[in-house]
Amino acid sequence: MTTTLRRGVPGGAEERVAELYWEAFGAKLGAALGPAGAGRGFIAAHLHHDRAVTALDDTGRVVGVAGYQLAGRGLVGGDAAAVRAAYGQVRGLYRVFLLALLERTPARGELVMDGIAVDPAARGLGIGGLLLGEIDAVAAEQHCRRVRLDVVAENPRARALYERHGYREVAVRRTPWLRDVLGFGAVTTMHKAVTA
Repeated sequence: MTTTLRRGVPGGAEERVAELYWEAFGAKLGAALGPAGAGRGFIAAHLHHDRAVTALDDTGRVVGVAGYQLAGRGLVGGDAAAVRAAYGQVRGLYRVFLLALLERTPARGELVMDGIAVDPAARGLGIGGLLLGEIDAVAAEQHCRRVRLDVVAENPRARALYERHGYREVAVRRTPWLRDVLGFGAVTTMHKAVTA
């Protein structure tokens, strides 16, 4: 399979990107955006197309996506009003609170990785590494000094990928109170310096 990288989410691929994102992060996002169909629909409807790098296969199908936050916007948008409109006023309020727990704001000179998702059938082919390399290029073009990401303790495969590509642990936050709600009990923050 030949993989082509593309900046942004291709038009018409919103549902596919939402599917990949949900497959990778549904356990974490389920309490806030579930059930799965509603969550995928919300993500697809609120994508910021310019805040992603995508990997496409020979047929043009998206097989990987890496989202990022920069200048106040990440891959998945949708403010509190959009959440309440989609899920109702009362249920939406609780969901807004849960989403706020997951929010990560970039520091000055920092690009924040918003998650990486690769089609399970395409894993092990180096797509994750290609996406990370393109995220590095975006960060350099935007004159960022570093890329930051958070990885949950329950995802050692992702952490190993990040470490292979130069990310280093800088902090661990224990979050045992979130284990029952969001499915993880610790978050590791990792940084990678950006080179021109």
